[in-house]
Amino acid sequence: MYHYTKKGGDFVLDPSALPEWIQPHSVKWYDQLSHLNGRYAYPWQSTYELPNGETIFDSKVKKLIVNKEVIDIGCGDGFYTIQNGLYAKKIIGFDITNTFIEKAAENKSDHISFIQGDSKDGFPFKDSSFDFAYNRKGPTSSYPFLKRILREGGTVLGLHPGDDLGKELPNIFPGFFPKLSGTPILDKLNKVLSKSKFLDYSIHTHHSLEFLHTPIDVIKYRCFGQSPQMIQAVIAESFQEVTHLFDRYSSKKGLAVTFSRYIVNIKV
Repeated sequence: MYHYTKKGGDFVLDPSALPEWIQPHSVKWYDQLSHLNGRYAYPWQSTYELPNGETIFDSKVKKLIVNKEVIDIGCGDGFYTIQNGLYAKKIIGFDITNTFIEKAAENKSDHISFIQGDSKDGFPFKDSSFDFAYNRKGPTSSYPFLKRILREGGTVLGLHPGDDLGKELPNIFPGFFPKLSGTPILDKLNKVLSKSKFLDYSIHTHHSLEFLHTPIDVIKYRCFGQSPQMIQAVIAESFQEVTHLFDRYSSKKGLAVTFSRYIVNIKV
């Protein structure tokens, strides 16, 4: 068990300081997540304002892929690949995590397929193989390699977490959530995209609200992708304090936090 006291208004228990913590969005983290439940799904309960960055992105993708040959970058368990396969002429899901690809391949068809690989090494496709590519919270390392595999006049749409995501949480739960500073995600996107030799690109920010329903959901939000044993240990040590602060700052809808997304539009 992890014991803590409160100093200077902060939680001494920072989940990311525990030895079992796995860095979010690392290869090891995705591998663990794939073994936990077989898909990329948020374990906490919440309600989202509509429309939001994700619903706007999904709507745009469905309109742009009709009768197109498409690649889904960072497809995970293939949930969105399968959905978008209803509209695309042909779609390939690409992901680094074997377990996700194996799960996704259970639903492959004549025009829907899946390939495992690391986008940092480029893509195993011929030049000008696709009309459209989308990256739904997948790796930014894929962008420099897309120009080669997309046909002239092709389009790319990307969705990534915004730097303001959950910006209220470090103030409500000081020490439990890391402090935010600057715009590291936006800066990384601009750096990668500016070197990718695209004809043009733009990045749009979409803000809305997400309402976390309970104190347990706050803990699951913080510990997304970590092992069940670690989450239970954090609950045992933090639940009382998290509940106290949750009750202070929440409303009937739940605890309101910023739901922020960047949508990237690219002309090849």
